Amino acid sequence: MSTEVAEGSVRHLDHSGLHLARPDGSTVTVPLLALRDRCDCASCSHPSGQRLLDPAAFPTDLAATVVAVDDGFLRLHWTPEGHHSTYALAELLADPPAADDVLPWDAGAADRLAVGDHQQITADGEAGSRALLDWLRGVAAMGCGVLTGVPTLDGEVARVAELFGFVRETNYGRWFDVWAQADPTNLANTSLGLPPHTDNPYRDPVPTMQLLHCHQSSAAGGDNVLVDGFRVAAELRTLDPDGFAQLAGRAVSFAYRDAGASLTTTAPIIDLDVAGNVRGVRFNHRSLQQLPLPTNPAESEQLSVWYRGYTHFARLVADPRFHLFVHLRPGDLFIVDNRRVLHGRTAYEAGGGSRHLQGCYADVDGLRSTIAVLQHRLDAAADDR
Repeated sequence: MSTEVAEGSVRHLDHSGLHLARPDGSTVTVPLLALRDRCDCASCSHPSGQRLLDPAAFPTDLAATVVAVDDGFLRLHWTPEGHHSTYALAELLADPPAADDVLPWDAGAADRLAVGDHQQITADGEAGSRALLDWLRGVAAMGCGVLTGVPTLDGEVARVAELFGFVRETNYGRWFDVWAQADPTNLANTSLGLPPHTDNPYRDPVPTMQLLHCHQSSAAGGDNVLVDGFRVAAELRTLDPDGFAQLAGRAVSFAYRDAGASLTTTAPIIDLDVAGNVRGVRFNHRSLQQLPLPTNPAESEQLSVWYRGYTHFARLVADPRFHLFVHLRPGDLFIVDNRRVLHGRTAYEAGGGSRHLQGCYADVDGLRSTIAVLQHRLDAAADDR
């Protein structure tokens, strides 16, 4: 089977697929199965946008012929199905969607931090939607942000989370208090300083967004510190590629136990996507479990390199050149992407004042969804004017 087509960017169609000339002069072949799967006619795609076409029904002897190429559209006839499909050539030749903007940062990024005003982002109408969209986009790009003027009411932190998604309830509750306690089960409820870390690495899946809302802050100290885990991981990858590979390739265990919970999971410190890009970090020495001791020379070498990478990563996290400090006043709230941004605090004087935060967890898919929905609504409103 071979159908020659002389018009435009369509070169020809044969058993291997549709051969297209891209605007840059290169040639690409779209496999027949991929092309058949892209049909969005009424019998293949529901008005909701969900797919009706079942890949199990694709014939093993699938073939196609060109019916027409005109007005920017390609029309095909599929056999043995007898199905007809129409494709916009611009869509077939379009570049893949751009990846989300991720802005690596270090200690000099204070002026880039997304800072929103609670009254503005909760306002009715287009102005409120625009303010919320701008703030959420800034949070998505840096993995963190600050919101000011949040009412200091019980559970208000959860109501902020609901502006973009749903609260991720855990054994700590729908929201939780962070303050010094006489007999704490978690070091967060002491006045001790906490090195930058990610929360709940012992969960599967780990909560992806964390919010902390300041109710009281009269104690000396207790400044929050944020660290871009992606930036630190990139530094480690450059300085110690073997150590980086061990942290990304070896799963380790994290655990947390108290009277009401026993949580454990196993995952690498650095999580990579299929392209080798960092997509998450789990870093919390308080809940990391001891690694198994080696039983042979090869395991001994691997463990040595893992610990070299681990301690190197820890020293980079502790390096002030990566630290972004946030001093919270009552009514201030900060949010972090818990897969990316590590958070900690300096020690504070529990006897010399008060420090009370409330926190909750949410998920990044809700944040991304809200960004897309708000943008669509604003675009639609602009088109209607």
